[in-house]
Amino acid sequence: MKNPIYRTTIALTLLVIIFCQYSIAQTKYIDRSGKVQFEASQALFEEVKAINKSVTGILETETGQIAALALIKGFHFKNSLMEEHFNENYMASESYPKATFKGLFSNLNMDTLDENIQKVMVKGTLELHGKAKEIHTPLSLQKIGEIISITGEFLVTPADFDIQIPKIVENKIAKEVLIKIDLKLTKK
Repeated sequence: MKNPIYRTTIALTLLVIIFCQYSIAQTKYIDRSGKVQFEASQALFEEVKAINKSVTGILETETGQIAALALIKGFHFKNSLMEEHFNENYMASESYPKATFKGLFSNLNMDTLDENIQKVMVKGTLELHGKAKEIHTPLSLQKIGEIISITGEFLVTPADFDIQIPKIVENKIAKEVLIKIDLKLTKK
């Protein structure tokens, strides 16, 4: 029978190895200045386009889970009156101050992620204006140095989130809204 000090040393070594693997497995990447842009412009009418440059995104590399948060008042338009109408009449940003996305990449492999762009499917839930919509779309990922870049786009409709468009302007706003995302995440 081996001596108790030897067994204790082996047990402690195994615990350290397990802890280190668990710590590595829990690697998170974060961006606090991500960008989300939307466009709902119709030809021949004023541009309906806004960008939010203070979106927070988090990627948990071991599980492939991703989450993002955008404050509605963080979306800025070229036209301040349009921004005011957006917040007060359409988005009710006092009642619904944020948009969130929580999802999962289906086959994220950090070992093969490099400067070459990889398309990876993400499935999750976009919550906006008190409503939720399932999103399933490919996103472009690449790792340049210590930064993971996530970019992509998808379509939603105002009706998906019970956003009412008044009859007087419904022809000036696209039926489908193009959402573009751009995150540059660094290790936490």
